[in-house]
Amino acid sequence: MAHILIVDDSPTDVRVFTTLLERAGHRVSSASSAELGIEMARSQRPDLVIMDVIMPGMNGFQATRTLTRDPVTQNVPVLIITTKSMETDRVWGLRQGARDFLTKPVGEKELLARIQKLLVQAG
Repeated sequence: MAHILIVDDSPTDVRVFTTLLERAGHRVSSASSAELGIEMARSQRPDLVIMDVIMPGMNGFQATRTLTRDPVTQNVPVLIITTKSMETDRVWGLRQGARDFLTKPVGEKELLARIQKLLVQAG
């Protein structure tokens, strides 16, 4: 299946996402900060990045913008998954280059369906 990079500072969220993604057959890497996530995305070239927004240092919006404007990572789809639930957050995330936006908590079926759709679109 696909290699998915999770960028999230919550060990609990990383563990939950990793478990369900691995159960679905995906290979998972994780980064606990936006800065490390950008570095890992550049070196590992994952098939998809799951990005949290609220993190210390650089936030997920800034990291998404960095990844989607970098020639090395611009074709890697970014799926923002955050507790920020305002419509303005969703719009802003998509304007930064995210291909999709979900609000935590996310159901397993919905998450896997969205990931599959993004992977198919990315070709």
